[in-house]
Amino acid sequence: MYDVIVIGGGPSGLMAAITAGKSGAKVLLIDKGDKLGRKLAISGGGRCNVTNRLPIDELIKHIPGNGRFLHSAFSIFNNEDIIDFFNGLGIELKEEDHGRMFPVSNKAQSVVDALLRKLSDLSVEIKTNSPVETVEYDQDEVKAVLLKNGERFKTHAVVIAVGGKSVPHTGSTGDGYVWAEKAGHTITELFPTEVPVTSNEPFIKEKTLQGLSLRDVALSVLNQKGKALITHKMDMIFTHFGISGPAVLRCSQFIVKELKKSAGHKVTVNLDVFPDKKEEVFYQELLQLLKSEPKKNIKNVLKHLLPERYLLFLLEFNQIDPMAQAGTLSNEKLRSFVESCKRFRFTVNGTLPLEKAFITGGGVSTKEVEPKTMASKKMCGLYFCGEILDIHGYTGGFNITAAFVTGHLAGQNAAESSKLKG
Repeated sequence: MYDVIVIGGGPSGLMAAITAGKSGAKVLLIDKGDKLGRKLAISGGGRCNVTNRLPIDELIKHIPGNGRFLHSAFSIFNNEDIIDFFNGLGIELKEEDHGRMFPVSNKAQSVVDALLRKLSDLSVEIKTNSPVETVEYDQDEVKAVLLKNGERFKTHAVVIAVGGKSVPHTGSTGDGYVWAEKAGHTITELFPTEVPVTSNEPFIKEKTLQGLSLRDVALSVLNQKGKALITHKMDMIFTHFGISGPAVLRCSQFIVKELKKSAGHKVTVNLDVFPDKKEEVFYQELLQLLKSEPKKNIKNVLKHLLPERYLLFLLEFNQIDPMAQAGTLSNEKLRSFVESCKRFRFTVNGTLPLEKAFITGGGVSTKEVEPKTMASKKMCGLYFCGEILDIHGYTGGFNITAAFVTGHLAGQNAAESSKLKG
């Protein structure tokens, strides 16, 4: 008989098992893969962005999918507590741009190893290569966990921490949704977030800009009336199927939602490559620049402004000959060039599939989970944490923060509830 069984050895499951173990509970951690922490080991480009140090209100803004649900959780355990937790494990962290926190070692594996050492210190039992068949309930409470090989483990509390459906090679294949539904939970519609975006615009299909990166641009998703729903100022890249890079990943969930409303299955995005310049000021600057070197060709006068491929693309788009003399460019043509620098609009028609997304949107409805404990409102002794919940944030340490925070609460409260029963 176990006090707590945690299913899933990702960030939230590891945190839940450690926290339950610290509370003195007898804990079993089950994972279907051959090793724990697989998603952690590849996070942050293999360096493991363990949290983000932004103030709590900012953190919540960076979790557009039900981030407000985490208000209570953050009042109990937050990003500063995560930093203290890792310091306590001997993992020193350093702060990088936009509040992202990384281990000083720059190695995700050092984070995974420290968590595994802690599990060992707390005598948490671990079963890898052990796919779960189902969670057994009796009337309105958790009874046992049944493995696919027929082994059955009785318990007072189960923490489901198996992730969503994105990055399936790490073991997130959506198994937990069935066990949640069996307990009476609603699974909100699943969709990809933080995912590259597809387009069938001719310039994409012809691979004109494939592989071209643009830095610090503003990408906006427009609604049916042409108003910006969201704008993200970051880097982006053109690909053989559409667009990707940080600005695109952050806009992707808004594109997914807007596509559902659009009759023609297309959404317009706006690309501004000079987000810090006002259009008229920029126009006057270029006018002076071209006037100062009238004999030079247009391409050479403007070449310092933009990557050459994008400059030539916009010149061609506005039917401007790049080899013509700067003095011959009409004000009208210059205005249209400036406008396309600030407002290049094109349509996108979808995203790569959920399996290719970094994060799953949708999941166990947060309305059916206690925000201070992560306990199920439907089944006694059942807890959820991490990406199985309908919570999704941007990349940059926000999802992993939500995973550690919900994991901590689920582990602590699962241990406390099982003590009362024990």
